[in-house]
Amino acid sequence: MAPAVADAHLVLNYPIYASDFDPNNNGFLVVGGGGGESRSGVPNRITLVDTARKHKISQVVDIELTTEEDSVTTLAIAQSSDSSASVYAGINSSSADQKAGKNEHLRSFSVGYPTIRIPPAESSGSELAQDQRRENEHEPEPKPETKAVGRVSLFTPSSGIKKETYQRVLRLSPVQKDGGSRLGAIATGLAPEGEVVIFDANAVCPGKSDVRGRIQLGKGEEAADVDIIDGGDRAHQVAYCTDFEVYLYTIPADKDSLPLGPRLLYGTPHPDTFSKTKSRPTFRSLRFLTPSRLLLLQNAPNRSGVQVLLLELTSSPPAGTVTLLKRLHKSIKSATALSVALISPASPLLPTQHVVAIAGQDTSITLLTLDLPSPNPTFRLHARLQNIHPLQITSLAFSTFRHPSSTTTPLPQYLKLASTSLSSTLHIHTLPLYLSGHSKPPKRYTLTSPSSRTDLPFSLLVASLTLALGAFLLQAFTEIRGGVPEYLGAKKWLSKPIHEFMARPYMFENASVPEVALPQAPELEIVPLPRVPGLEDVARARGEVQGRMNDAVVATAGKVGLRDLLHKYHHSHKHDDPDLRQSSERKDIIVSDSGTELSAEVRHDGVAVAEGGPRRWEELGLEERERWKRRLVEVGEWGVEEGESVLKGVFFSGVAGAVGAAVAGGLEG
Repeated sequence: MAPAVADAHLVLNYPIYASDFDPNNNGFLVVGGGGGESRSGVPNRITLVDTARKHKISQVVDIELTTEEDSVTTLAIAQSSDSSASVYAGINSSSADQKAGKNEHLRSFSVGYPTIRIPPAESSGSELAQDQRRENEHEPEPKPETKAVGRVSLFTPSSGIKKETYQRVLRLSPVQKDGGSRLGAIATGLAPEGEVVIFDANAVCPGKSDVRGRIQLGKGEEAADVDIIDGGDRAHQVAYCTDFEVYLYTIPADKDSLPLGPRLLYGTPHPDTFSKTKSRPTFRSLRFLTPSRLLLLQNAPNRSGVQVLLLELTSSPPAGTVTLLKRLHKSIKSATALSVALISPASPLLPTQHVVAIAGQDTSITLLTLDLPSPNPTFRLHARLQNIHPLQITSLAFSTFRHPSSTTTPLPQYLKLASTSLSSTLHIHTLPLYLSGHSKPPKRYTLTSPSSRTDLPFSLLVASLTLALGAFLLQAFTEIRGGVPEYLGAKKWLSKPIHEFMARPYMFENASVPEVALPQAPELEIVPLPRVPGLEDVARARGEVQGRMNDAVVATAGKVGLRDLLHKYHHSHKHDDPDLRQSSERKDIIVSDSGTELSAEVRHDGVAVAEGGPRRWEELGLEERERWKRRLVEVGEWGVEEGESVLKGVFFSGVAGAVGAAVAGGLEG
């Protein structure tokens, strides 16, 4: 987890477009911007800011600029001393002057410092001491003197109809420890044909005689960014990028020698035929990390993301090769600013940590670190500062770090990052540095200690070995305790006393278990379980249910015909129907004659024979049988061809029987 970052902010009364720290004193920062050539009431200014304290920053002095000219677009501190600093700024002349072919875009200012100064040796170190000292002292009077020193036009006059060319880029080479010469580079914006001009930055006000080289770009091309580095032997290398290409331009140490280049280092490849988008990523910024390594910032097409590339420079074709690439968080659709800081070590034998700050369109700042040289270089995310400003971030600037002369009793060291915005806000982020290395010198300061992070493959290897060792020890331990089958033979690894001691809780067959008196259980009453029906019972019950259902159908139909009942019951008895044989109930058929209708029914529990009641067919007289035959034939329930045998066993009761009985009684009387 990244450490907390101290943040101090200041709100000015104009939009800020550019910023730069004093390379010799981190306690001072210059910012510039304004409302441009307008009558909006927004001023054009350059402000000197005191940044010595971590939690509070303040304005020291303002340079008021005319509102009849453009606002400050670029800014850089060329030289500085204990009392003042020389500042270069990009400011366009008025529209009237530009139409007349006069645009003095490069301005020089002398900015006086307060009389109370923090020594440069302490400016990057003990912030606590600076805070205490500032709080105990009053602001100096009078205010430091500031003045405009000069103005000059170094660009080739524009040949376009519209005079809109302005100074888009201003970059100076790093300050050398031995006080070597510095070079500056400026690039055009909105010019019909882009141009990059390199000049000596040692003069307070550079002129045309200080120009060391000019790079003419193609029609409609512009340099998105420029950077300069000392390439050795007093020669300087100038790198610049257009939308899709990166070039290298060499300025020899001898002023009489001609520059070399420009030489193409790298070009963004075109998308293949099957790619969904035909657009290419565009370069936004670049910075030298070393004379042979360039950091490139690229915006993906259609505001779809940002990526950072590490370009290795070689003497043989191809001149540049991308060796490292990192894509930023998906919420960052495009980058608006870039700054890089070098945390140099005490010894050139130690690796150097580079700190990269990238501003996104979402007003976030991404901080990355990169150690070089390294056998396995990688971009490491240090922190992501979100919602820093209300509006778009316009510039980022790191302070210059100088390793303290002694690390025996080291003071706290810090790296400062300034960020400005269109919302007129300025933030100073103070990043603590850590002393890393061996207990004895040489040591180095880093923003993120390399020892605190490990590469993913190594971490996976350590995790795998740890799990394997843990599984091995667990298997061996459980084998010794007797809890699992033996695969390793771990029981043989221990002496007999130790093995018996460890295995005792699990090996009950070899151990003496003390007897424990248990309470006597009460006697239980044995209750016989009910008989469970078998298959035979189920079949019998099924037959009974089926028979009852058939009878229910007959009863519900109300007077089903005798012929049907004879066929179902009497015929079945005759032929020994197995389904009816299984039924233990007795079934009798009774035919009744009410005088108006003849009906038949079934009795399951038998028929109670009583005087005047139903009688069997066999008990009827001949006349009664004849009358019942005629009656059955009339209703269609019997036929002569069927014979009397089908009526045997059937009970008859009703009018026909009563008439027969009365007739029989009369004959006897």
